[in-house]
Amino acid sequence: MVTLIHTLADHSDDVNYCAFSSSCLATCSLDKTVRLYSLNDFAELPYSPLRGHTYAVHCCCFSPSGHTLASCSTDGTTMVWDTRDGRRLAVLEQPSGSPVRVCRFSPESTYLVSGAADGSVVLWNTQSLKLYRSGNVKDGSLVACAFSPNGNFFVTGSSCGDLTIWDDKMRCLCNEKTHDLGVTCCDISSQPISDGEHESRYFQMASCGQDNQIKLWLISFADFLGAELKYKYTLSGHSAPVLACAFSYDGRMLVSGSVDKCVIIYETSTGNILHTLSQHTRYVTTCAFAPFVLLLATGSMDKTVNIWQFDHEQPCSGNIIQNESKMAVENWSEEDVLAWLHVQGLTDLVGIFKMNNIDGKELLNLTKESLMNELKIESLGLRSKVLRKIEELRMKMESVSVAIPDEFLCPITRELMKEPVIAADGYSYEKEALENWLNNKRRSSPMTNLPLPSLLLTPNRSLKVAISRWLETQQK
Repeated sequence: MVTLIHTLADHSDDVNYCAFSSSCLATCSLDKTVRLYSLNDFAELPYSPLRGHTYAVHCCCFSPSGHTLASCSTDGTTMVWDTRDGRRLAVLEQPSGSPVRVCRFSPESTYLVSGAADGSVVLWNTQSLKLYRSGNVKDGSLVACAFSPNGNFFVTGSSCGDLTIWDDKMRCLCNEKTHDLGVTCCDISSQPISDGEHESRYFQMASCGQDNQIKLWLISFADFLGAELKYKYTLSGHSAPVLACAFSYDGRMLVSGSVDKCVIIYETSTGNILHTLSQHTRYVTTCAFAPFVLLLATGSMDKTVNIWQFDHEQPCSGNIIQNESKMAVENWSEEDVLAWLHVQGLTDLVGIFKMNNIDGKELLNLTKESLMNELKIESLGLRSKVLRKIEELRMKMESVSVAIPDEFLCPITRELMKEPVIAADGYSYEKEALENWLNNKRRSSPMTNLPLPSLLLTPNRSLKVAISRWLETQQK
């Protein structure tokens, strides 16, 4: 069962898009604003709305950390905001000046993509906030985008009906006509699946379009094989163009919104319709699942955003797990553990854990013997998977529990630097990573892709001291 728990009605015009971070919901509108709300009580944040765009805002998205938000507009810009205080960090102008229809951060926060009405697509470097690469789809406006889970590839959808797969060097790897009247949205599940032959090689992708259809695809990404797109099946249910689609965090459900004013939730494994929601009074333009928990947001041309909650069998309210590394696992409630099971693809164990009242402390103390003898989990594979996931939790608890400042991360490895050096491009890198980069006969900057005037590497002692001091504060 799905229950409408809140309606946001602060926008004065059509709602175009909504997006979740682990703690916030962002919405944007034809009224030129972006609004942010707390997931704790859905109160609007003090610095909201964000103003700066001079025309309609078409799309907004959070960075993986949730600390930054991007929004794009008819005014030809993509703006980057600090979600902690609402400051505008950058205004990224589409080189052509064309209206920007879609924007998306890569999963590792290395890149930000912006796609425009003239078919131009730009990769921005998120550290320098400078243009990294650009390209064009062969026809139509660029209206949809989704990244692969590893961030090395992304898919764009165009108004002419094509889906195009790109690598992070902006090389077109695959182009396929998928919706006769135009693509409107696409999304890629973060959870790998098996096609029966290649374990964990494929991911599910959904696309929807003006042809009233939602299509499910299997998509594979491999550096040595390129990319492959395989049609899976078509979902029925809508009687008009489908404007939005999105996977749940665990990939088990897909939600869609349509010109027919309905929201439909499907089970992805079977294609069956689980729920049909019909509270909006005009076209449904956007829908999004929250990460880690089953909250759903839907936005419409009726100027509202509806927040939906799933029943207690699908944990989504109460204590929201914002991030496994931010919340001490030993303090998890029983509901938090059940939510974690869903996220890890261990839904079959929810009943057993619930019956045995397993909380966070008991979760960490589970052993091979207790899983078999006390919880009566007979499958060896299932027991092994649970223990592996618990070990991953322990490792996260032992690691630094707060987000590492971005300037302390090597742009190449995205890991905390131990021996930072300054290259001739003015950027700092982990010494070993940059040396490996240069040893591969590359004399270009990893950040700008421009030739390096010199291969001299200068130790960045001040940055090393700053990292050392920061680490000391985390150990207190």
